[in-house]
Amino acid sequence: MTSLDKPTTPGTDPAAEPTADQKAVTQAALFDAFGGIRGTVETMLPGLLFVMIYTINKDVKLSAIAAGAVAVLLVIVRLARKDTVKHAFSGVFGVGVGVAFALFTGSAKGFYLPGMIYGAGLGVAFTLSALVGFPLLGVILGPVFKENLSWRTRNPGRKKAYVKASLAWGLIFLAKYAILFPLYWWGDATQLGWVLIALKLPPMVLAVYFTWLFLAQAPPPINVIEEWEAEEAAEKAAKAAKG
Repeated sequence: MTSLDKPTTPGTDPAAEPTADQKAVTQAALFDAFGGIRGTVETMLPGLLFVMIYTINKDVKLSAIAAGAVAVLLVIVRLARKDTVKHAFSGVFGVGVGVAFALFTGSAKGFYLPGMIYGAGLGVAFTLSALVGFPLLGVILGPVFKENLSWRTRNPGRKKAYVKASLAWGLIFLAKYAILFPLYWWGDATQLGWVLIALKLPPMVLAVYFTWLFLAQAPPPINVIEEWEAEEAAEKAAKAAKG
């Protein structure tokens, strides 16, 4: 099987200018990779329900159980419709950890803490990966674009785009949690919850926009899956010819 870092094959030009079709493909791939509108709603709904119930009655247990039940229900609906469940499962896992923390600590802030730690950790990881030249976003999106890690040595324009995009994600996440952690330490649990909900979508939309902007201007991805399939077909044809 071919290495991901082999020299560029004839007919593949990583420096080629991106076309309108390639920009549309980039947009569609990003939309799918980050869950789209439905995935975003499924991610936000359990947390929103928790905040609403806690705001009304200050009952941590009821709020946590309701949020967990909705997260599980969303997965069941996905399974029943035979839809992809990767985003729903990631959501229910995050909500489940938050529910466990809230019930264990008896504090509404406990529901938010695991997600905040995870988000801040992602911010650090994205930033450091960009600074060391191995952008995390390239690792995540490489399989989506069927280029895997070929961008590392075969497509420097895309590597540069992934570095910029990863740095954007890192700085946006770090800025978000620079606002949230002081609220966690010194603010009211209800206030923290509503600010968290308010900051759920805008930073994500901004980060995805920057990702699209950088990748849409980058050279097209090298489809290593297509290359592997072509090589395997050529090998089979050669063996058949010898036979």
